[in-house]
Amino acid sequence: MGQEKQLAIPRAAAQDAQSFELLRVWVAQQAQQITLRAGVWKDPAAWGVMLADLARNIVTVHAEADEDLDAEAFVAALLQGFDTEIESVLEEFGGDGADDGQPVE
Repeated sequence: MGQEKQLAIPRAAAQDAQSFELLRVWVAQQAQQITLRAGVWKDPAAWGVMLADLARNIVTVHAEADEDLDAEAFVAALLQGFDTEIESVLEEFGGDGADDGQPVE
């Protein structure tokens, strides 16, 4: 894999001696591959905040690249994809995917 396939380190991260990489996502062998720094936050809700911030950044980058982008429709489609995929995650970790208001154990 060549350097040209890697994204640049953000300027703020390069300048901050306390910065660290949290997540790296690749498409390889026709599937998503990740490395993830575990133990950053003990509260699972903090990971939810990170996912929401990531979604914001995804929409922002796409809107900057396409001035005609309907950001609201983009977010709605992003959430639909998330909702569809999270069902399989819930099933995998012991839930049936039904939203009964109870936490998944």
